[in-house]
Amino acid sequence: MEYRTIKQESRPISLLGFGCMRLPRITPDRPEVDMAKFQEMVDYAYANGVNYFDTAYPYHKGLSELAVGEALQKYPRESFFLADKMPGWDVKTLEDADRIFEEQLKKCRVEYFDFYLCHALGEENYKIYREIDIYGLLRRKKAEGKIRHLGFSSHADVALLEEICGAHEWDFAQIQLNYLDWTMQNAKKQYEILERHGLPCIIMEPVRGGALATLCKSGVEALSAREPESTPASWAIRFAASLPNVMTVLSGMTTMEHMQDNVKTMSPFRPLSAEENELLLEVAEMYKKSRTIPCTACRYCMDCASGVDIPAMFALYNGYMLTEDEDALLAGGNTATSCVECGVCAPNCPQGIDIPGSLKDVVRLIESVSK
Repeated sequence: MEYRTIKQESRPISLLGFGCMRLPRITPDRPEVDMAKFQEMVDYAYANGVNYFDTAYPYHKGLSELAVGEALQKYPRESFFLADKMPGWDVKTLEDADRIFEEQLKKCRVEYFDFYLCHALGEENYKIYREIDIYGLLRRKKAEGKIRHLGFSSHADVALLEEICGAHEWDFAQIQLNYLDWTMQNAKKQYEILERHGLPCIIMEPVRGGALATLCKSGVEALSAREPESTPASWAIRFAASLPNVMTVLSGMTTMEHMQDNVKTMSPFRPLSAEENELLLEVAEMYKKSRTIPCTACRYCMDCASGVDIPAMFALYNGYMLTEDEDALLAGGNTATSCVECGVCAPNCPQGIDIPGSLKDVVRLIESVSK
């Protein structure tokens, strides 16, 4: 396993981190975690040198923290790093923030978090942190030894990211970065901002919610021609991990196959060459032409009051755009027709998707193909 070090931490940190947002489920449409499969994945990760585990308050409807706490109980506390996050959107008062934090410690069965983040700082959420001074509370938690390193995650644009970096004393930051968003969402500039502020960078969505694991036909062919034995996902992981200021790359792994492929990619790790890097940027341009909806299935848009499974509808649409498999498209149902365009979901989308407008595209596609 490849490791990185940061000046604030004496212990090496695995370059591959286990993101616990997309854990194996007992049933696909329920948040309950399949603990047998998850424990097996944690054990495999730990045995192969992964020592960074990342969870959050809303993951799996609040069940991810419980699952992580249970799975890591068998290991010495000092042998792994645990990251959790404060959900600012659920905070109305400072007492709320304090209650949530203490609840997270209890759910994760720990006395401290190695890395703790102000979660998803964006235009609206950042206002909450400023108005209630959640940062001040978390600094006090750090002084008490309940937080070892304090940082934030963000999908903000470059101007707001610059403001956030300069507003407080941070130990690290987490951003969405992959070879598609390097230019499409200006991840290159965001990475450079963190580098300039001296903040170690944690990467989320390196495979863009699985989109870069499936890609488009031309993209897959281009990567396979270069290196037949490597999966498209491994290329995406290597892109993020090759950046020198990256502390760890989080992968939201759902199956043991995901885990094994990622561990293989990092053991040993091969940084991308300049030629390989250029190839991936060319593949990104191929993918952009597939006209897919840039959904990462984070499910921050859910639940929908009208019963629309938004990520599932976008996955159907994207699957057809990439494969033109009519049977798969028509077999997936069409809850998109239930959308009433209330607009509640759109502000919660980290990707800035016009969700009601895109759902109309889904409806039009399914109706067209069914005819």
